[in-house]
Amino acid sequence: MSSEMHETAPRTRRWLVMLPLIFFGALAALFLLRLYGGDPSKLPSALIGRPAPQTALPALEGLTHDGAAVPGLDPSAFKGKVSLVNVWASWCVPCHDEAPLLTEIGKDTRFQIVGINYKDAADNARRFLGRYGNPFSVVGVDGNGRASIEWGVYGVPETFIVGKDGRIVYKLVGPITPENFDRVLKVEIEKALKAGT
Repeated sequence: MSSEMHETAPRTRRWLVMLPLIFFGALAALFLLRLYGGDPSKLPSALIGRPAPQTALPALEGLTHDGAAVPGLDPSAFKGKVSLVNVWASWCVPCHDEAPLLTEIGKDTRFQIVGINYKDAADNARRFLGRYGNPFSVVGVDGNGRASIEWGVYGVPETFIVGKDGRIVYKLVGPITPENFDRVLKVEIEKALKAGT
């Protein structure tokens, strides 16, 4: 056997040993890129373009606005109006962050803001709205989380835009911020308001 063959064999063995490590490293890098790369608020929703779930939800007991009881969620509320549907809870820290902005957004009367109160205690939910103001014309209570599953909710807060035809046109995962409102939500709301006019 020549000395060249003796040198080639250890090099080949080294490459064979390194190959699984290189393959594993590439897979790990791809996994981390998919996990942390990109905007988590842009998670796709299978419900875009589909009718809003036809789930009726009871009202938040004792919640009033201008002396009148705030109604629960009836799916017919989506017909003929653009709706911003916000899934929230008093125990959700990011919900506290977005609440003042949501109250400000609620001053725009061209669309309605619908709240889905997720797995919350009624007293806590009312206190939350008392603290920040109530931007919702409708609040449905999702005590067991079943309706939120139908909406495809990953976690609170999440916000949907429902067009005048009752179809979901956009989904935002995470809290509403001044940046994502100006950059995305406002644009999607304007598009929905213009559609079908």
